[in-house]
Order: sequence, then structure tokens, then C-alpha cells
Amino acid sequence: MKRKTILIVGTADTKSDELLFMKHCIEAQGGNPKVMDVGVLGDPGFAVDYSKHDVAKTINTTNKAIIALGDENKAMTKTAEGASKLVSQLYSEGKIDGMIALGGTMGTDLALDVASSLPFGVPKYVVSTISFSHLIPPERISPDLSMMLWSGGLYGINKICKSVLRQACGAVVGAARASQKLKIDKPLVAMSSLGKSALKYMVYLKPELEKRGFELVVFHTTGQGGRALEWLASKKRFAAVLDFSLQEVVNDVFNSIVTSGKDRLENTGLNGIPQIIAPGSINIVDIPTWQKPPKKLKDRPSHVHNRLISSVVLDKKELRKLAAKIAQKIAKAKGKTKLLLPLKGVLEWDRKGRELYDPETLHVFFNEMKSLHTPNIEIEEINCHINDQVFADRVLDVFDDWIEKGIILKQPVNA
Repeated sequence: MKRKTILIVGTADTKSDELLFMKHCIEAQGGNPKVMDVGVLGDPGFAVDYSKHDVAKTINTTNKAIIALGDENKAMTKTAEGASKLVSQLYSEGKIDGMIALGGTMGTDLALDVASSLPFGVPKYVVSTISFSHLIPPERISPDLSMMLWSGGLYGINKICKSVLRQACGAVVGAARASQKLKIDKPLVAMSSLGKSALKYMVYLKPELEKRGFELVVFHTTGQGGRALEWLASKKRFAAVLDFSLQEVVNDVFNSIVTSGKDRLENTGLNGIPQIIAPGSINIVDIPTWQKPPKKLKDRPSHVHNRLISSVVLDKKELRKLAAKIAQKIAKAKGKTKLLLPLKGVLEWDRKGRELYDPETLHVFFNEMKSLHTPNIEIEEINCHINDQVFADRVLDVFDDWIEKGIILKQPVNA
């Protein structure tokens, strides 16, 4: 088996011991390590493969000019720009098979940009003192990024942080051996949803879309699922998008931590990808079960899904605000867009007899959406619940019509 080349990214002036340890670990696992220095002020304690000067030169500047910016944030942001471009070039030239970076907040900030410069499917690991932290906004996270908490790694090398680095290095070498370049042999259709206890249209639609020669990719709208959908849509990976769970848009508007970024519900339209949209789960906002709900939500009807996540209903005023935001987002669409409004409900828990049943409040949202629609968006009301077979059948009617008209193309996209 060919030895896989793993690029190690870090500040070799301050983390030389750690980077050398990682280099030895990758070699011990049968990998071929290369080191890129992204330090700014100091010099590395060993010979690196790609220096800070190489990084600066890639974006037509110098390390001296970067230092002259006189601000650590500006300097590292500029260095991140150079590192990202150089890493992208190295991969396109076939010189690396994966990357691993380490750092605190400064190194992580840079590493997230570097990881995003690589295509989906290329192993990318970040070992960080802030892994899994809410300091990291979702829009900075690549959909296939792996992170490990760098326990005990703030200052100096020790047995605890060595254990983490060994595992991380073994993981990236193993991933590089296992990974294959992503080749799409069927056109992909993206779909957003929650689990079947809340939304279940994918059960009806998946086999039907497969019969038509498409492969369905379902994204779980609990934050990072929507982030992955938006990232891949921005790369024009999809033949069509069925965006039927807008939970993350709700959460962003009402400041829930279960968010996927400010651009949720935008990249599909901006990139001209045909999309059918439905307001699945728009009547609830998510909160962590393990936190006390905000005072204004405390006495509202709610659904406790598990020990991690609960959902609380929105009122009429909030639904009007949400409708305005959704209308603003989909009005940006450059491709064919249709909004389906299932009048009998948008979530399994709002059916008649269930704990969130409130048709009067829900119809405030529908009416607001109809009043705000723009000429480039088609709106259609359907007298059913979003989880009814009738809804899925109507989706297929629209889908088939768009295939016949050449709006949805039956060919794979290998961007």
C-alpha cells in the first residue's frame, strides 16, 4: 500500500516539540508526514517542509509584511489565507492525502480555514483546546471535519497530551488509507428533516426518488446537518434540494444554540439549484433540555425529545417575524423555487390530539408567508399534514414536472 502523505499544520516556533512528536507518530503508523509552519514571529526549532515564508509567498506577500500589520489577529488571519491557498494547491497537485492541525484558539482559527480549503472526503483533523466549543461558529466547520480535544495541551508536552496526539495521528493516517476521492455516479438530491418521530416524508420519498435514478441525501436539522447541506449546496453538488425542515432557521432567528449559521436556507437558491421548500417544524424553537428555558418560554407548551434537546412552541408574533425572515431568504433564489404549505400541520407533534396542536396560531404563519411572497417564488397550499402521503405525492408531482421541463437534470455533479 502506498504511504499516505499527511500534512501537519502548526506554529513551529511555539509548538516544535508537539509537531515533532506528531511527525514521529505518523511515521510509526506508516504515513509520510510533512510539516507546514504557520508561525509568524519566531523561527522553528527544526527543518520544516513548508515554511512561513512559503505560506506568505503563496498570497504574494512576505512574513515581514505580515508582522508589520502590527496586530496578532490580522497577522494570523493573513497567514490563514496563505496557508489555505497553499494547502489547496498541494492537494490539487497530488502532494498530500490528508491534513492534521493543532492549536489553541489562534491555531484553531487558522486550522478551520485550512480544512475548509480541502474538498469533501479529504481527511481533515483539528486537535484543539477548544474542540466542541460554542466559540466555534457552525459556518466555520467543514461537513467532514474531525476534531479532538487537546487535553493538557496548553503549554508543554506531557503524557496526557501525547495520548491525544497519538490517537489523532493514527486516526488521520487510517482515514487517509480508507478514503477515496468522492465520485458521484448518480445525481444527488438533498433533503432536510428531523427524525421519524417528528418528520417522516423521507420514508415515502426515498424509494420513489431512487426509482427515478436519483440518490437521496438526508440531513438532520439539528445544527451541523444544515451546515453540511449549505456547504455542499455552495459547491453545487446537488441536482435539487427538498428543504422541508427549517428548524435551524427558527433557532437562528430566536437565538437558540442549535443553529447552523446565518446563511441557512440561502446557498441552494443563490447557486441556482432548483428547490422545493416546506415549513417543516417552523412552529417550535429548540432549547437544551439540560438548561433552564428562557423566562419568556418557561410556561409554553413543549416537547421533551430526550435529555439533550427539547422544543417549545412559538407564538403568533414570533411566527410573523419568522415568516418575514424566511421570505427574505428565499427571495434571493436565482433558481426555480416552490414553497408548499401543508395546511394541517408541519410536525408530528402538532397533529390533532397531540401536545403542540394549535392550528389557529400555525395559520398566522401561512397567511404571513402568502402576503410576503415575491414573483420568483411559487406558493401552493396543500390540504394535508406534512407527514401525510398526500404531501409526498404532491412533491413528486412537482419533481417530475421539473424533470420533464429540464429544470432538474438527471446527471451527476462531480465538482
